[in-house]
Amino acid sequence: MPKNFNDKLIELLKTDVRFIDEEGELVKAAVIDRAWKIDHGLVRLLLSDANIKAKFFDEIEGHWIFNLNTFIEYVSDKNFLADSYTRFRNRIGLNIDDKFLQERGEVSLVWPYKDCMLEGGQTKEEEKRKEIFFNEILAQDEIDRLFDPKVLTQWKRYTVDGEEDVMGLRRDERGTIRENLIIKGNNLLALHTLKLQFYGKVKLIYIDPPYNRGDDSFGYNDHFTHSSWLTFMKSRLEVAKELLRDDGVIFLQCDDNEQAYLKVLMDEVFGRDNFVASLIWRKRTGGGSDSKNISIEHEYLVTYLKNKQIAFLNRLNSNPRNYPKQDALGHYTTKPLHNDGLQDSKGLHYDIKCPDGSFLKGEDHQWVYSQKNFLEKKNQNRIEFKKKNGEWKVYYKLYMHESKGSIPYSILYNLAYNKDGTQEMGDIFKNKKAFTNPKPERLLQHIIRIGSKENDIILDFFAGSATTAAVAHKMNRQWITVEQMDYVETIPVERLKKVVGKKIKAEGSLLEEIEYDTSGISESVAWKGGGDFVYCELMQYNEAYMDKIQAAQSSEELVKLWRNIAENSFLNWYVNPEVPEDAVDTFIAIGEGENGLKKQKKLLAELLDKNQLYVNFSEIDDEEFGISAEDKELNEEFYGQDPDEGLELRDEFVAELQQTIADVEAGGKTTPAEKVAEELGLNW
Repeated sequence: MPKNFNDKLIELLKTDVRFIDEEGELVKAAVIDRAWKIDHGLVRLLLSDANIKAKFFDEIEGHWIFNLNTFIEYVSDKNFLADSYTRFRNRIGLNIDDKFLQERGEVSLVWPYKDCMLEGGQTKEEEKRKEIFFNEILAQDEIDRLFDPKVLTQWKRYTVDGEEDVMGLRRDERGTIRENLIIKGNNLLALHTLKLQFYGKVKLIYIDPPYNRGDDSFGYNDHFTHSSWLTFMKSRLEVAKELLRDDGVIFLQCDDNEQAYLKVLMDEVFGRDNFVASLIWRKRTGGGSDSKNISIEHEYLVTYLKNKQIAFLNRLNSNPRNYPKQDALGHYTTKPLHNDGLQDSKGLHYDIKCPDGSFLKGEDHQWVYSQKNFLEKKNQNRIEFKKKNGEWKVYYKLYMHESKGSIPYSILYNLAYNKDGTQEMGDIFKNKKAFTNPKPERLLQHIIRIGSKENDIILDFFAGSATTAAVAHKMNRQWITVEQMDYVETIPVERLKKVVGKKIKAEGSLLEEIEYDTSGISESVAWKGGGDFVYCELMQYNEAYMDKIQAAQSSEELVKLWRNIAENSFLNWYVNPEVPEDAVDTFIAIGEGENGLKKQKKLLAELLDKNQLYVNFSEIDDEEFGISAEDKELNEEFYGQDPDEGLELRDEFVAELQQTIADVEAGGKTTPAEKVAEELGLNW
């Protein structure tokens, strides 16, 4: 066999784009998967080289038969692809039972880069996944530890007086934390951290997650394979459901790329019977970069109720924009008094005297009101006359507080556009490029209006530009939002600080006034600034090393980091805690190759125990973490009790809720929603 057989086979396999990742590296699992399926393309490829053909095929009566077992055994051998990268992984233990992680079929948790948790093995769907080197095999008890509540640190309160220390947390009479919260950290772990305190207390969830197109405006890794994206979403939606009130609602923004599959996933998590609609939002007029064959102008809001038996959306009866005029009785709009659409009635035909003394004859008009009602409305100043094209028209005033409201429509047309969100960011930050395609405030105003009432809790765990939190604040809702990326302090926090506003003393003025965000919906809701919010972070441990790995600019920095990691952090259980010098040499050699620095970063990230990205609350007294007395006190106040006791209280709450619903279904005199709210003391 020629010495370069391996090289020839690798080179040949790399000619099929299905077998390489985005960096042009061969993905063994993809090759093995196709081999098991006797893929015709793979077979033709192997037959194209005489030496390779002789190795993996047997000739029987003039026919070449693919020797499947021989091929798979050869490709699966740990020495195949044994370049410096592989040798390093072998040397420090980054394989299990002589198999690389991507070759193993069991369930695994996957951390693509640093922003998500996925579960699932290496399959056809995942064969080109660049995050292959971030797979981790975790036992169930390790998964449980991963989702333990985390220590919260870096507490700050922002008010109109500026930044303050957090001296305590407000709670209502039922013990619920009544603070607007912005949390920095992995949103999956943040949701599990919130679960004990906010289980079943969130009225509305809105999220605008990565669209999985590879070009999303989020700073997240936005190019998962399809199955990975769905698992990424599923793990978050399952815990989000636990946070929702039983009369709660969730809205998920997406586009056509994953909408159909997201609907099926939501059916599984929330129940098909709880589906409301896929609202269609017209995001722009005209095409864009995603418009090739068709001008794409819309996105979706996939909408589910937690429990349709007791939950419903609000009618649109409180939007001042639909009642643009105002007098002493409130906001109103005008409607024509003339109405030929009504069934003809003698009592609706009468003469009306116009302001110039002329008359509109009853024989020519049928009015909405009887003459008696008309005169009453006129005496109440609720009738208006307008002259159009030389003819008098009569209108009556319809006040906002008199309207029964309308059911929200499924098509959100001419509500707000992406360009409005961009303009709002430009107004706030004096820079329209501060964030790409932020959602406009009027879109979130509509969602929050139909899905909640004042003082309800709103949750958005993909904060992005913080539009949800900003609008919820202006609409007098309590909000919680989560963001992992480093721009959390430069965009979301800064935007929310501007919403709250700050006290200023204008030149020549004796009194202080509040300077606040006047963009977006501020005028329509009469926003004048005020309120406050609390910022905190999941306390990093190995996550801090992840950040340092990502920021490193040279092999020397990474080698120094590796030694530091080995000495001070928690390594994966299968990793050699020593730093062998020959492995260091191999590591440095990797850095000298193509995409060397990126490969080195991937390798170091594999060393870290992902259970220790953040510090668990159960380890708050461990001196190794150096948690301050102030942080300990605030964490104990936040969690309110031992986490185990919190779980018991949560289970009691669930049992109480289920019993109440059962009682209502058995024949309560009020509607289920009202009854449950009454029994549980909810703000109905």
